[in-house]
Amino acid sequence: TGAQQSATVANPASGASSDLLPHFQLEPEDVYIVKNKAVSLACRATPATQIYFKCNGEWVHQGDHVTQHSTDRSTGLPVMEVSIEVTRQQVEKIFGLEEYWCQCVAWSSSGTTKSQKAFVRIAYLRKNFEQEPTAREVSIEQGIVLPCRPPEGIPPAEVEWLRNEELVDPELDANVYVTPEHSLVLRQARLADTANYTCVAKNIVARRRSASAAITVYVNGGWSTWTQWSGCSTSCGRGWQKRSRTCTNPTPLNGGAFCEGQNVQKTACTTLCPVDGAWSEWSKWSECGAECTHWRSRECSEPAPRNGGRDCHGPELDTRNCTSELCTHAAPGAEDVALYVGLVAVAVCLVLLLLVGVLVYCRKKGGLDADVADSSILTAGFQPVSIKPSKADNPSLLTIQPDLSTTTMTYQGSLCPRQDGPAKLQLPNGHLLSPLGAGRHTLHHSSPAAEGADFVARLSTQSYFRSLPRGTNNMAYGTFNFLGGRLMIPNTGISLLIPPDAIPRGKIYEVYLTLHKQEEVRLPLAGCQTLLSPIVSCGPPGVLLTRPAILAMGHCVEASAENWSIRLKKQSCEGTWEDVLQLGAEPCTELYYCQLEAQACYVFTEQLGRFALVGESLSMAASKRLKLVLFAPAACPSLEYNIRVYCLSDTQDVLKEVIQLEKQLGGQLIGAPRVLHFKDSYHNLRLSIHDMPSSLWKSKLLASYQEIPFYHIWSGLQPFLHCTFTLERLSTSTCELACKIWVWQVEGDGQSFTVNFNIAKDTRFSDWLVPEEVGTPALVGPSAFKIPFLIRQKIISSLDPPGTRGADWRTLAQKLNLDSHLSFFASKASPTAMILNLWEARHFPNGNLSQLAAAVAEVGKQDGALFSEAEC
Repeated sequence: TGAQQSATVANPASGASSDLLPHFQLEPEDVYIVKNKAVSLACRATPATQIYFKCNGEWVHQGDHVTQHSTDRSTGLPVMEVSIEVTRQQVEKIFGLEEYWCQCVAWSSSGTTKSQKAFVRIAYLRKNFEQEPTAREVSIEQGIVLPCRPPEGIPPAEVEWLRNEELVDPELDANVYVTPEHSLVLRQARLADTANYTCVAKNIVARRRSASAAITVYVNGGWSTWTQWSGCSTSCGRGWQKRSRTCTNPTPLNGGAFCEGQNVQKTACTTLCPVDGAWSEWSKWSECGAECTHWRSRECSEPAPRNGGRDCHGPELDTRNCTSELCTHAAPGAEDVALYVGLVAVAVCLVLLLLVGVLVYCRKKGGLDADVADSSILTAGFQPVSIKPSKADNPSLLTIQPDLSTTTMTYQGSLCPRQDGPAKLQLPNGHLLSPLGAGRHTLHHSSPAAEGADFVARLSTQSYFRSLPRGTNNMAYGTFNFLGGRLMIPNTGISLLIPPDAIPRGKIYEVYLTLHKQEEVRLPLAGCQTLLSPIVSCGPPGVLLTRPAILAMGHCVEASAENWSIRLKKQSCEGTWEDVLQLGAEPCTELYYCQLEAQACYVFTEQLGRFALVGESLSMAASKRLKLVLFAPAACPSLEYNIRVYCLSDTQDVLKEVIQLEKQLGGQLIGAPRVLHFKDSYHNLRLSIHDMPSSLWKSKLLASYQEIPFYHIWSGLQPFLHCTFTLERLSTSTCELACKIWVWQVEGDGQSFTVNFNIAKDTRFSDWLVPEEVGTPALVGPSAFKIPFLIRQKIISSLDPPGTRGADWRTLAQKLNLDSHLSFFASKASPTAMILNLWEARHFPNGNLSQLAAAVAEVGKQDGALFSEAEC
């Protein structure tokens, strides 16, 4: 303390010689901290009685100095040398405020002298290149520029280039040079430049390689000169002669274009040839002459012999006796007439049978019941089927033929809402769940037998079936009409709410809801994008609804406006993924809207299809929730024992898949799942095992910890990432294990698991299996909603019109904490219906209907008070 106080008041003595002031023989220099290794700073001064370090304006404690005293042999003056160590924690403590620096201050009897400042920086090198070289195909002698912007780092990374894993040295090759921006330039492409090029960035921390860029130098082909014309192909008559050329000047290489045009030319040539004569046809026989003979003739004129060709061989005249049957004219026999008559009769019979078949088919076609409507929409390409109007004597307004291909109930009945006028909602003293009046709402239903295999079999006829999951474990489906309904995939948190009147009256849709595994659907991610939710399909694809359906699914994002840019993606009919909505921004279309909550998001969509939630981090403070789950075998028949630690996205669907997988492997859950916030800091996830009794167990791992790469986790495309700790017990009598497993992100906080269990105990899988959700995957009509239909209509008709002082749907949204979505609700024909639909999606099946009733009642009382004041 005394030394520090004297340091603050010491000044050079007046008139003292400047030679007696301390001067530094060694001054501290800038250093970098690599990983967690502390760095050392040193300085040496003479003549000096005291030397201390000051870091960022504060004196370093005397006990942290290492001091050495000596004497300068040439001058005999005292020399002092001190050193200190600076740790990463000290530098990170002031990170973001200013740079960390240290300076030496030396004292002598004449005054003080300060050294230069030495800056201490934490060295790092990011993993992702800001710009990587891309593959190219270039023509020979064309210039090539391969850009490379190395990852951010301290100190800045040095860049070198590899050609087929060999270093590119511009000093040895005048055709190559590297720009100050680290781009590789080839002045004129040569065939030898065809190779894989890699940009390598390195500093004192690490060495990073970019993706290899394949450069192909191609040569377009060129024609050689034509050859001489060949001789005529025939020795007589019309022939041809040809000449040729080859695409060898130069020959195309490495995918270069082949020569355009013909490689062979032909031309006609003619040589006179001898033509042999040929006989014409025989003429008709002449009449029988007096000598009982007749004759016929022919000529050598087809062709006539020319150019020295041979004459025809054979007689020109033919004579025969005409007294045989050739002279008689036979009439047709009776057998031929009978044959013709039989053929005509068979043809007439066939025509009559065809007419009878057509009449029978038309009679059956016309006898079908007009009330029957085909509900197998899938076989019709998912187009809505219009329901024919009921007969006059049928009291039902809607009749749906039972569909034996679904597991849902098919409802028949009529809905007759009360018509009490446009007055505001007047709530009675009774509860919101009071029974409806008799005759106001009649519902008849039937329970057709259904098999999931039939649905999938019919679905397989569609072109998009290839991208849907096989089997029915991750699928729900049902037949719906204007009454609406709900689909739910158990234990996944995924559901689809189809509100009333979303399907036009008179239409029937067969709707499905599916959960995709990441390996089934390719979702391209760019840059720092990450998948935040499961990939979910609802269909038929392209079907437009008159009111938005609500798709509910979980997510794993810790959302904040300054850390995330979150987008809702939808796959188009062509298979490409498009951004349809950016959360927090003004929607560019009224077809989609998204309500993001802590654990789930609710997507309003008027068009069914395939959806996913994708985020892009805006800062390293952005984080995702990981669920850490431990599994181990229930028994240990051998000396080896494996503990599996899963690092999952914190959504129910992924946990369900892991549970099913471990059920097949015979695993046992160890403790309850934990949550870890994984940050976008480019640091890996590290796992290690501790406090294991070394006298009973030993680890078979060669390293002290295991790591899961950052990007494998951050992308979200690998859902079942895990590490396995293989242990070995030293004795077969050991049947208990107690240890700790630590899971932490490098440079981040840790999460520990305490493992303490009896490995000899035969624990059945059902003892720890997560309870199954209670409910039906498909609910149709009023059973899918908690709010009775007629009371819902009453609330809508009362709160949709604007009320005095906002006593309408806006007040209801405020009381339900939904006032941040007023602009979206206002864009719809019935804002109240949107609020009630969202309430149904968020609170089914365990929602507190009494709280909703109380909120509606407060709006009604507020409006009633206004009416009473107006009457006074």
